[in-house]
Amino acid sequence: GISFRIQISVKEVLDTDVLLKLLFHLPVNYPSTLPDISVNSDQLTRAQCVDVREKLLQQAEKHLSEPMVHDLILWVQQHLKDVIKQSATVCNEKTTLSKGTEDGVWMLLLHLDHMRAKAKYVKTVEKWASNLSLTGRLMFMGKIILILLQGDRSSIKEYLILQKTSKVDVDSNGKKCKEKMMRVLCETEVQSQHIRFQTFEVKEYSTPEELQKEFETAGLTALFSEFVPPLLK
Repeated sequence: GISFRIQISVKEVLDTDVLLKLLFHLPVNYPSTLPDISVNSDQLTRAQCVDVREKLLQQAEKHLSEPMVHDLILWVQQHLKDVIKQSATVCNEKTTLSKGTEDGVWMLLLHLDHMRAKAKYVKTVEKWASNLSLTGRLMFMGKIILILLQGDRSSIKEYLILQKTSKVDVDSNGKKCKEKMMRVLCETEVQSQHIRFQTFEVKEYSTPEELQKEFETAGLTALFSEFVPPLLK
């Protein structure tokens, strides 16, 4: 398949222009199979971007087996204002829900700059994932180190705290130190097309294609296309 990004400006939303960044991944058997879509905007909250994405996927289902990208772009230009209003209403309703219902299953993608004490670091990550009932992958490809986690949102947040505050590695002098070179690439709710990991595994890949295959198998092609290629440069 192919991936491409489209940026559009939508007028008269909340009395301002909204710049939407849409990432489409068209699988090999598109349009018989729905595209994967990623939505980002500096003017919208993460929850609003998720809602826009869900609405676009619903519209895509109506155009299954026919070219649809152009129709989806026209639709979002015409209906973004309504989606945002509806998203705000749902958000207000969620404040009355229980914490467990609100959290749901979330996904976290982290990038680590290096591991000096690799064996100890890996064991620590495995222990945290096990204790917090998180599944996913610790992935090594050349100098690239990625941690992909799935689980309860509260557990994801707790993992992040551990990752930032614990002495997980050693510095150039061999002294224990905290992780200061970690970046959160993505933190989002798991969607219906994403495949849940059943275990947490440590894996090494020889080529970018092998790493990409891991993401594709989990239904995360758009996630790979958006965040991993810049790390390969």
